Amino acid sequence: ISVFEIEREAFVSVSGECPLTLNEVLSFLGQCPELSLGWFEEGQLVAFIIGSGWDKERLSQEAMTRHIPNTPAVHIHVLSVHRHCRQQGKGSILLWRYLQYLRCMSGIRRALLICEDFLVPFYLKAGFKEKGPSAISVSNMHFQEMEYTLRGQAYARRNSGC
Repeated sequence: ISVFEIEREAFVSVSGECPLTLNEVLSFLGQCPELSLGWFEEGQLVAFIIGSGWDKERLSQEAMTRHIPNTPAVHIHVLSVHRHCRQQGKGSILLWRYLQYLRCMSGIRRALLICEDFLVPFYLKAGFKEKGPSAISVSNMHFQEMEYTLRGQAYARRNSGC
C-alpha cells in the first residue's frame, strides 16, 4: 500500500496520472518481486522501483500490464521517491543500485522504460540511451522510450547509505 501511496502522490502531482493502479502494483509485486527494489529508512519505504519481464525489442501498450518471465529485458514501470526525500539523490542512487542488481541476474541484458521529455536528461545521465518516441500513450501524454544495456560485471558497492 505504501508503494501505491508514494507513486500516486509523485505522479498525480506532476502529471495527473498514476502509471500503475493498486491492482497492477500488487500483481507485479506478486508475479515478479525479484524485479522490484525498495529503499527503507527507519522501517519506512522512501523510494522504490517496480519492473517486469519483457520479450520484445520495443515496449508496447501490452507491456504496461504484463510480465513475461525468463526474458532478456526488464521493463522499468516506475521509479518513485517519497516527497519528503526528493532532491537528495535517492532516485539516482536507487536506479544505479537496481541496474547493478540486474547485472547479477542471469539472462537479463537490458532495461527499458518510458518517460516524459523532462525526465530524459535524468535517464541519460544514468546511462540510458534514447530509442525515440514511445508507442505507449496514457490519456493525452506522450513518452520517450529509453534503453540501458547491461554489460560487464556489477560493481561491488556504491557508498550511498542505503
